[in-house]
Amino acid sequence: MKNKFVISIIISTLLSITGDGYSKEKAKYEYLTYLPEGYHESTAAYPLVIYLHGGSQRGNDLNLLKGYGLPSMVEKGSQFEFLIASPQCPKNKYWYSENWFESLIEELKANYRIDESRIYLTGFSMGGYGVFITAMDFPETFAALLPLAGGCDDENLEKLCSLKNIPIWTFHGTQDKIIPIIESEKIQSVLDKCGGKIEFTRLDGEGHGIQYIYEQREDLYSWLLKQKR
Repeated sequence: MKNKFVISIIISTLLSITGDGYSKEKAKYEYLTYLPEGYHESTAAYPLVIYLHGGSQRGNDLNLLKGYGLPSMVEKGSQFEFLIASPQCPKNKYWYSENWFESLIEELKANYRIDESRIYLTGFSMGGYGVFITAMDFPETFAALLPLAGGCDDENLEKLCSLKNIPIWTFHGTQDKIIPIIESEKIQSVLDKCGGKIEFTRLDGEGHGIQYIYEQREDLYSWLLKQKR
C-alpha cells in the first residue's frame, strides 16, 4: 500500500511538469458550482465563469466563499446565463502554489455541457493575481479575463504578453493600501506595449474592498459574454 502511494505521487508530479520545464504539484481543489435555470431541460452548451476568491477565504470550508463575490450573489438568489465554478484555495497556499486548474477544468468538462470557446476567469485580490498567473499558464483556454484589485509579480511581468490576444477588463481602487493601484498600472503598461486588449477602470477614492463591483455592475457579465475565443 505504501509503495502504491509513493508511485502515485511520482506519477502525479511527472504529469504536472509544464511546457516551461518546471514542475507544479497537481492538486484537486473542492469547489462550488452554479447551473443556470433550465440547464437540465436544455441540451445547449453554456459559457463558464471560473471565480477565484481572495486570501481571507482560503481553507477547507466552501461556505467561506459565500461571503462576497459570485458565490455570495448565488446564495442570495441571483441568476446568471452561465455556469460558475468557484474553487477554494487551501490555507497557507496561493493560486500559483499548485496546478489546481487542470484537474478542475477536466472535471468540469466531463460533467457539464461547456461552450469551450466561452470560458472566462475572474477574481478579487489574491484571486486577481490568480487570474493572471493561471491565464499565463493556460493562455489558450480563456475568452476573457476580469481581475479586480489584482496584480502580477515583477518576475512574471515579461510573460504577460502571452495574454495579448485575450480581452481583459481590470478594476482597481486609487486608494488601495493593500494592493496598490501601481500593480495594475504595471500590467497595463506591459500589455499596451505588446498590443494587448486591456481596459483599465480606476475607481477614484476607493480602497481595496471593491468586491461589491460584482453586484453593482451588471455590465461586467454582458461584456464577458460578448467575448469568444
